[in-house]
Amino acid sequence: MLELRFIRENLDLIREKTAKRGLSTDKVDEFATVDQQRLNLLQEVEGLKNKRNTVSKEIAQLKKGSDEEKKLADNLIPEMRKTSDRIKELDRELNEIQSRLQDLVLSIPNLCSDDVPEGQDEDDNLEVKKWGKKPKFSFQAKTHWEIGEALNILDFERAAKLSGARFALLTGLASKLERALTNFMLDLHTQKHGYEEVLPPFLVNSASMTATGQLPKFADDLFHIKDWDLYLIPTAEVPVTNIYRDETLDEKDLPIKLTAYTPCFRSEAGSYGRDTKGLIRQHQFDKVELVKFTTPETSAQELEDLLADAEEVLQLLGLHYRVVTLCSGDLGFSATKTYDIEVWLPGQNTYREISSCSNFLDFQARRGGIRYRPSGQKKSRLVHTLNGSGLAVGRTLLAILENYQQEDGSVAIPDVLAPYFEKRF
Repeated sequence: MLELRFIRENLDLIREKTAKRGLSTDKVDEFATVDQQRLNLLQEVEGLKNKRNTVSKEIAQLKKGSDEEKKLADNLIPEMRKTSDRIKELDRELNEIQSRLQDLVLSIPNLCSDDVPEGQDEDDNLEVKKWGKKPKFSFQAKTHWEIGEALNILDFERAAKLSGARFALLTGLASKLERALTNFMLDLHTQKHGYEEVLPPFLVNSASMTATGQLPKFADDLFHIKDWDLYLIPTAEVPVTNIYRDETLDEKDLPIKLTAYTPCFRSEAGSYGRDTKGLIRQHQFDKVELVKFTTPETSAQELEDLLADAEEVLQLLGLHYRVVTLCSGDLGFSATKTYDIEVWLPGQNTYREISSCSNFLDFQARRGGIRYRPSGQKKSRLVHTLNGSGLAVGRTLLAILENYQQEDGSVAIPDVLAPYFEKRF
């Protein structure tokens, strides 16, 4: 979240940045109104408390005087009782307003970076690079669901029997490919890119969801466990970022770079009718996540490095992709800047997102109380947090099925995966 004082002192800037996202500025306007109410109440309460203190001292002094002065003191006491009652009433109103103010602060998105292109949706995202070439086939390329069903390695019908729509059952060598890709990504990021592997819980509490920005805004996208303060994680970003919630780190330990494999669970609220075929938009999918904790001075470069780490997965797999900078209207709630990596899918003749790499500055750290102490200083500062998919495993699997398909219906496996299992099925 943004700092309350910063919002108060930069309302016009926040309105401008919020409008660039294509979002209503109603919450910002309401913040200004409620904040003024809070200020008015605070002034009234402080005035009454000062009056009560002054009159209380006067009463105590009069009680020491003559009978006439004591009588005057007795006459002042009922007035002070009314003042005290009014103070209690105003304190209750003030607590309610301060709670409302905090809710409004949590509802205001991060400020998009000045170098983020302005636009309304994904059509306005800015392509910044491409890598590799699109494969050429002497036959009509098939979609991954056609390939998977023909090879009996993707079973959507039985998955629907088990769980409903937007689930997939991977069998045989498809499940082995999923596992091979997960291990390949973790090995690359830990052995070459310097990340430490962690395995977090797949259920987290509301405090964790709030810290990373999923709550309160995106409650409808989450799977909540009834009668428990627990949610299925939508991404490993949530538990991994919250490892250091309410902690103060040492500058010498930064950057901290963590990677984690987890399943991810999303309700896909608002996506009705979109990408209903195949593995693109599932309620459950696997992902290898990259998370960084950095100093403010280094986070911009760390985003570029994070992007390069995610890109190398596709490069080693020989998959053609492009990188786009998300425009203001497509930017996530908590991010200040995001790169999407989009892999080419020949069976669908389109690019599909396979990784998002984002810098959140201190937005998540402020919500989660994640700080660091600069060397030689007593006062701590908020860290900057970053994360990115390194990569979405299921989408990588389907990209391999579509890009490495053979005319006879089989699928070749990238050479880099040879140590993990046989090369052809």
